[in-house]
Amino acid sequence: MKSDVTVKSALLYDTDYQCWLNQTVAQLKAHDFSSVDLENLIEEIESLGKSDKRSISSYLMRLCEHLIKVKYWESEREACLRGWKLEIRNFRLQIQAILKDSPSLRNYLRENFVVEYQNGRKLFLDSSELDPAPIPDTPDFILEQALDEDWIPS
Repeated sequence: MKSDVTVKSALLYDTDYQCWLNQTVAQLKAHDFSSVDLENLIEEIESLGKSDKRSISSYLMRLCEHLIKVKYWESEREACLRGWKLEIRNFRLQIQAILKDSPSLRNYLRENFVVEYQNGRKLFLDSSELDPAPIPDTPDFILEQALDEDWIPS
């Protein structure tokens, strides 16, 4: 049976998330584990991992999209290359920041590289309206190249 403190904490989670968070941290620091709203705390911890995975996937997809732009969007290259390179740098930096905190996500990147390339390809084709035939369905570069701060497709 749940204690009154745990029930009030669970209600607080739904009504004032920041207050619930502060209270939970205080309870953990005080080793007051019996008062911690474990159900919502577990849910929050699980969502942290999912959030990092969604973020790193999104950055990888956008990185691939811009690498494809550099290589295949010849009519826009001269006018847009500087901006594309800036975006490429930004996406690489964001990915590296996440990997610094969670190095195990590198395996997740490897497992999802082709899928995120394909998603980036779709975004590229939607924005460029180019013929999809010359743009490969699978990457013609490897993940390590995509993440290499000095590599740009030719």
